[in-house]
Amino acid sequence: MRAEDDSGPLDRATRQFMAARPQLFGIAYRVLGSAAEAEDVVQETWLRWQRTDRAEIREPTAFLATVTTRLAINVAQSARMRRESYVGPWLPEPIDTRADPQLGAERAEALDLAVLLLLEKLNPVERAAYVLREAFDYPYKRIAEILETSEANTRQLVTRARKHLAAERKAPAGPTAHRRLLEVFLAAARTGDLSELEQVLTEDVVSYTDGAGMRGASRIPVVGRLRVAKYLAAFAPRFWPPTDVRWVEANGRPAVLVSARGEAVALLCADVSERGIERVMWVMTPAKLAPYVASLAD
Repeated sequence: MRAEDDSGPLDRATRQFMAARPQLFGIAYRVLGSAAEAEDVVQETWLRWQRTDRAEIREPTAFLATVTTRLAINVAQSARMRRESYVGPWLPEPIDTRADPQLGAERAEALDLAVLLLLEKLNPVERAAYVLREAFDYPYKRIAEILETSEANTRQLVTRARKHLAAERKAPAGPTAHRRLLEVFLAAARTGDLSELEQVLTEDVVSYTDGAGMRGASRIPVVGRLRVAKYLAAFAPRFWPPTDVRWVEANGRPAVLVSARGEAVALLCADVSERGIERVMWVMTPAKLAPYVASLAD
């Protein structure tokens, strides 16, 4: 690590880094779908920033974003192999977006849990290109420089990502409709009301439970209106009676935190379109729940 003769240059470097930090975390989180991994990437970017000859850097934020993106792509490539051996469905780690609704971006794009889940099917470079363009509004030329590819190829990467999302996801409902439908779903799920559940679920709905092999957590996605409704109705008498629910915000959307005896046991999120509920997402893994719950207390 290069020593500083006085505190001035390091103070300035710290200010520059902290100013860019929300954007850096926002990039890394969207590419990785994990707040913990994103924090590690941001920390590594900070270490590299300290070791860099900053006198040669004209645009600190651009430099830091480039380092963060490349590190995140590297982590995503290794994370992909780890997730292939994950027990049960893998869901992105939820984050509290109340303080920063757009999470350091130009717009709150690629932040919804359902979008992050779909982006997992892209390779990390495609995902990074999409994130930089759609969430941060980076020019194609700048993205090409970051990804060390041509501008034409960058456009193709973003186009492929857009087509993938368009093919896999219906246009999301607005916040009011999202909350209203989730309220109806929650009431029906808690009472095991089969007919009411079928009313709000789409025909090809999928229910994902991220429990990392926990007892009681489904290890495969449940697919289809009738199957999901019956599944929810079946476990309602065992799951809901000892619980309390709290409305929260996760990834820019209304969500429900479920607790039992004072301990969080699940975060219920949904992907909602005008057709109804397209995806039900239950985050139950303690390693993902605990940091989210802690952020609510801040």
